[in-house]
Amino acid sequence: MAKVKKQIEEPIILITNDDSIGAPGIRAMVEAVVGLGRIVVVAPDKPQSGMGHAITIGHPLRMQKVNFIEGVEAYTCSGTPVDCVKLAVDKILHRKPNICLSGVNHGANHSINVIYSGTMSAAMEASIEGIPSAGFSLLDYSMEADFTAAKIYVRQIAELLLLKKKDKHLLLNVNIPMATPDMIKGIKICRQAYAKYQEEFDERKDPHGKNYYWLTGEFINFDKGKDTDVWALANNYVSVVPVQFDLTNYELKAKMEKSWKL
Repeated sequence: MAKVKKQIEEPIILITNDDSIGAPGIRAMVEAVVGLGRIVVVAPDKPQSGMGHAITIGHPLRMQKVNFIEGVEAYTCSGTPVDCVKLAVDKILHRKPNICLSGVNHGANHSINVIYSGTMSAAMEASIEGIPSAGFSLLDYSMEADFTAAKIYVRQIAELLLLKKKDKHLLLNVNIPMATPDMIKGIKICRQAYAKYQEEFDERKDPHGKNYYWLTGEFINFDKGKDTDVWALANNYVSVVPVQFDLTNYELKAKMEKSWKL
């Protein structure tokens, strides 16, 4: 009796972002991975930058199917980027996708930005759920940004994620320099640089004489290492930082176990 060949199931690629379904970056992301599997987009219906890992608990969420790119199933969600991932897995896919890609974000998510980023929090939520994930950001805040180079590296990394079984909690923070493809020197696997924003609030008065505040600040890099994401981007490399959601400081834990007499 002839053996029946087992049909290979098409991989499912979940795509989301924090800049909203209308952002050019998410369209570039979809275009980059067309042909690699079944693409399902679930993205916020309005910009959600800086939302971090926020979830909606005080009011109901709305979700609506929309026309996006031909052949691509797409939905908008009234909630946060993390809400988008949760709803996608539970109510649209009814299963875990093979991978989750978040972005392409308009602007950097290197160094400390990973803490605040809605883009990375969406990818992190997928990772928590056991879905290999990556967040992608381009160092160009403009809505007219050129995503040519970003699309090349999105596809390259997505292919690697789909190539063989990966750690289900794999999570990558990928940043692409603002450069043409011929200017980019390649990919560097990096660590997160020690940097932060030196922040202050600009105090102003509204027409009624009441105070209001604008958050301003300057990004300062305290880390001079050549193995960081900040260094890589400054030198025209795509930075890839493996990230984890376990925030335990194991080195300090070991010291405290020895020194604290409890």
